[in-house]
Amino acid sequence: MAKRSSRMRSDSYSRESMRDYSPTLAYTIPYLLILLGSILPSLAFSSAMPFLPPFGFVLLIAWRIIRPGLLPMWIGLPLGAFDDLFSGQPFGSGILLWSIAMITIEFVEARWPWRGFWQDWAIYASAISTYLILALAVSGTFPTMHHLVAIAPQLLLSLLLYPIIARMVAVFDKLRLKRFKVIS
Repeated sequence: MAKRSSRMRSDSYSRESMRDYSPTLAYTIPYLLILLGSILPSLAFSSAMPFLPPFGFVLLIAWRIIRPGLLPMWIGLPLGAFDDLFSGQPFGSGILLWSIAMITIEFVEARWPWRGFWQDWAIYASAISTYLILALAVSGTFPTMHHLVAIAPQLLLSLLLYPIIARMVAVFDKLRLKRFKVIS
């Protein structure tokens, strides 16, 4: 009886040792999701007022908050440049704003490494609010009360979507780190 259980145990270990992380998935899923998020608002529909949140920026902030060491701080430059191509903002605004957001969140992370969900949501809310107001200013208009009222639905939807976005990023992070059978 003892021999059988030890043999079963060794078989399960040998099967487990044939599983490994996929480096391709581990390194590409966050970037592909952020790039897809930058394209998504331009595919949905067109309106006079912005309604959909800037999903590329939302996903960048969510990945940065949920997995702090995953994205390098300089990644705001290339991802912001890609977002500028699809967002309609002047070229360079995404580069500037995404880079500032990454530097700011890095500073907050170094200063207060112990955080919970509510603190993460507050960091996300301040980042997205600042981003939308500064994107309005960088676009060439002076933010007036009418402009702020016009972006209010976009801001409100962005703030309310954080728990869903955080859960989605956690699911994709789990998929990213999933063990796959290695064929040799």
